[in-house]
Amino acid sequence: MRNSIQRNCIFEIVNNSYDHLNAYQIYELARKTIPNISLGTVYRNLSLLTDHHMIRSFIVDGIIRYDRNIVHDHFICDKCKCIIDIPKNVDDNNKYIDGNLVIDYDIKYKGICRECQRKE
Repeated sequence: MRNSIQRNCIFEIVNNSYDHLNAYQIYELARKTIPNISLGTVYRNLSLLTDHHMIRSFIVDGIIRYDRNIVHDHFICDKCKCIIDIPKNVDDNNKYIDGNLVIDYDIKYKGICRECQRKE
């Protein structure tokens, strides 16, 4: 995969964010650096970066979110839909489960966040 100014910009936005951004949010941030970038360019580059395991994607309420490719889990609040990073508790050296080679995984916990519990 060749590098490009647009791809590097998009990668940096995702890699430096803890907000689990969607494509449009990434597009709006990218426009601050590259005013003439198109939404299509953002989508194509997000797809390439995901396919090459440079970033991660996951779906919350039908919306694709993008995240750094640091292995960790997520807690998703059913009420406010906030996404909270959960540190990984699995041994990184364990690449096999019952003889099956693990290439990637995605664990999502769902529930009610502390903030929403306080409001109740």
